[in-house]
Amino acid sequence: MIVITGATGLLGRQIVEQLLTRHPADHIGVSVRDPNKADDLGKRGVRVRQADYSDPASLVHSFEGATQVLIVSANSIGEEAVRGHRNAIEAAREAGARRVLYSSHMGANPSSPFPPMPDHAATEAILRESGMAYTSLRNGFYASSGIMHLRAALTTGEVAAPQDGPVSWTAHADLAEAAAIILTDEGRFDGPTPALTASEALDLDDMVSITSEVLGRPVRRVTISDDEYRANMTSHGLPEALGDMLVGLFAASRNKEFAATDPTLPALLGRPTTPFRTVIESSLSAPN
Repeated sequence: MIVITGATGLLGRQIVEQLLTRHPADHIGVSVRDPNKADDLGKRGVRVRQADYSDPASLVHSFEGATQVLIVSANSIGEEAVRGHRNAIEAAREAGARRVLYSSHMGANPSSPFPPMPDHAATEAILRESGMAYTSLRNGFYASSGIMHLRAALTTGEVAAPQDGPVSWTAHADLAEAAAIILTDEGRFDGPTPALTASEALDLDDMVSITSEVLGRPVRRVTISDDEYRANMTSHGLPEALGDMLVGLFAASRNKEFAATDPTLPALLGRPTTPFRTVIESSLSAPN
């Protein structure tokens, strides 16, 4: 049995849907905090069990009978995230799984200024030290995160953000399909994968230009300081820690931490990766 955690989230759910095209439903299990949100999967024959990264016993029960467990990274950051990932890895070992997969990031780096990246690096270290066979999916930066920076353009006609650098924005759908392929071909990658990225890296100027074309009206890119951006975020009610994290994202992109592109993902998929323009077109409504 293949068990997927976080299966009601954007990535986890799409991985399950991709697996269902490759495996019988009763060969797939999901580990979720709220089983009610996975009720439709249960009706389709998928095994649904409740578990939480903070509750090791629930994880062991949820992983019972698994040959492979895919741990989708937690929504939290810092010690809480790494502790939860450790609990899941240890639970997979206790449940007898022979391989653990983890949704890591192309930018996993203990010294990155973007807080999730040290968490990914710490989790990969736990995997290395676990003694288990593992695959760390070095996913490209989610394209949906890039869309967040563009939403203001719908009402203001401008995107005000710090100086940035190129990012290989990658569609969830592509990464979910790749994960299902790798789970199906067990052992295809041992340890960290190459960067699983889209085929182009775009900075915010590029993204704004595409957005303007999609919307059919001018969109202006305004460069502001890190401090001004942080202040703007907190003035709109975002926690200070979140403002710091977003500033760290721009700092890391300026360091080119997310700029690499790699042929591995399109080779896995057997097709070109989804262009960022397509993601924008499906996310932002063009005027009539």
